[in-house]
Amino acid sequence: MRIKAAMAALLGGLLIGSVALADIGRVKRVKGDVTIERGDQKIPAKPGLVLDRQDVLVTGEKSRVSLTFIDNSRFSAGPNSRIVLETFEFDTTTHEGKFVSRVERGTLGIVSGQIAKQTPDATRVRTPTSILGVRGTKFLVEVGQ
Repeated sequence: MRIKAAMAALLGGLLIGSVALADIGRVKRVKGDVTIERGDQKIPAKPGLVLDRQDVLVTGEKSRVSLTFIDNSRFSAGPNSRIVLETFEFDTTTHEGKFVSRVERGTLGIVSGQIAKQTPDATRVRTPTSILGVRGTKFLVEVGQ
């Protein structure tokens, strides 16, 4: 009986660990019409919503959203924006990782977190015409429509 209980506890721990790995950040503030596209789903953004890799942030006219990631990076997207969270990898012990986002349209303000501080070339923002390497702590990207 003890073996079954130990196996159940181990499997439960592995399940919890795998769920935690998908949690790359959270929505902090929302103003107006903001959705998170996750595969075929369109999820209304609200404070506390967990973000996953490959999520697409879409803001409507006169809308804004603020996000905080587990490496302490912060994003603020302005009206009529579409931003893809392409890659997010982060080791909470070493603070090493990789963070790539793509701004298809709109504006994105960024305050870089531990990934950029640990490895300056590991944080990048793609636009339709360029790739920006994050070496500073704060910057703004604007992509016309």
